[in-house]
Amino acid sequence: MDRQHTNSLSDIPNVHDCINHLVASGVLDDVPLQRIKYCVRLYLERLRLLILSEKYEGFPISDREKLFRDLDVFVQNYHRPHYSRVINGTGVIVHTNLGRSLLPLFSMEMLISASRRYSNLELNLETGKRGSRYHHVDSLLCELTGAEAALVVNNNAAAVLIALETLAKGKEVIVSRGQLVEIGGSFRIPDIMSRSGAKLIEVGATNRTHYQDYKTAITSETGLLLRVHCSNYRIIGFTSEVGNTDLVRLGRSHDIPVMEDLGSGCLIDLSRFGLAKEPTVQEVVASGMDIVTFSGDKLLGGPQAGIIVGKKRFIDQIKHNPLNRALRIDKLTLAALESVLRLYLDESRALQEIPTLAMIAASSDAIQKRAHILYDKCTSLLAEKGVFSLVRTFSRVGGGAMPEQNLDSWAVAVQPKVLKISHLEKRLRQAPLPVIGRMEEGCFLLDMRTVADDEIDLLAESLQFVLTTDEN
Repeated sequence: MDRQHTNSLSDIPNVHDCINHLVASGVLDDVPLQRIKYCVRLYLERLRLLILSEKYEGFPISDREKLFRDLDVFVQNYHRPHYSRVINGTGVIVHTNLGRSLLPLFSMEMLISASRRYSNLELNLETGKRGSRYHHVDSLLCELTGAEAALVVNNNAAAVLIALETLAKGKEVIVSRGQLVEIGGSFRIPDIMSRSGAKLIEVGATNRTHYQDYKTAITSETGLLLRVHCSNYRIIGFTSEVGNTDLVRLGRSHDIPVMEDLGSGCLIDLSRFGLAKEPTVQEVVASGMDIVTFSGDKLLGGPQAGIIVGKKRFIDQIKHNPLNRALRIDKLTLAALESVLRLYLDESRALQEIPTLAMIAASSDAIQKRAHILYDKCTSLLAEKGVFSLVRTFSRVGGGAMPEQNLDSWAVAVQPKVLKISHLEKRLRQAPLPVIGRMEEGCFLLDMRTVADDEIDLLAESLQFVLTTDEN
């Protein structure tokens, strides 16, 4: 170790002096002393490692004022809750990394009550005996979808897993080769099927599968015909798939249940808003499918959940599967899901109050108006710091749904005069109220479809903070 490194290491203050400074400053009064001690040791250890590895490029360690100021910031940031609110300026409505669907205000009261008060989670108030937690939503799901019975588990992958494990463990499941999708997070239909104990039988070609392919593949070992709706990708051109009605007819003729994994199930036809026609849950149930699974937190606009609807005799079998207890949803998910489903009883209210639907349905004029408000604030407050412009752009539904579908939108484009675009993106991402946008053609875009009216001032404040704060 040379003298420069030795001197740098010797300049590092001891733990006791650092703690005394932090306590005396009063800036961290809300941070427990035990956490302060832990953060100080962590900070100093990282400093030592940087110096020893010759990667330290900061201020002189001997400058106590800068070191203690940097330590203050480090402890504050470390103590800040990791799970935090962000402003979504990406234009992706169901953004997987940003929490997917937002819950309506109508859900908040039920969530607060469910978390702060006792409830009838598993108590039948009529009989005074133990009840089923699924009773709170199964009748609503049947009313809305036309299904005979319903069950809810913690996500759609779990819904597919428990349905396969119940109905086809040790048996063959026939699936079109073009439907063997990966549904995100490296979860693939073949892998889930393997975990369920079912044996995958692929039929057809990647782009074309025919009725005869399914019929020829059926044997005495066949336990299920499975259809997977390809909501997160498209095969176009010379293609062919067997429709629900034909698949159900084939299943009936051999006394084999037929199941469809919809993935992003929706209860309202969204094609009126310029999107391609997607099958609704009601339409799939009406086709005669025995089991239908879909997500609660994608196009439905509710909490994360895996919803299973279909024929009662099959749903009852799934309910009695011991795996159900491991996959069941908690009281908060139930409260949120019930509140969202109740909004669907009035379609016009659902479109207005469920944020996912409201953002999909938002008109270009309404989005342009929000963009103008932000643009005016930025040009008024930050004209010396950047160039701002209104640009036409497009949004996406997201969440693995409708991958090729664009929604016309408006954005505010930011070109900082001093910062690089990449630095602006990073600083906004690390701001006290983080802002997530997207970089396109040398600009930082803030798509206003996914920015709420009451977030515009907050977004302007975050921009002002990162563009006016000294980088050093």
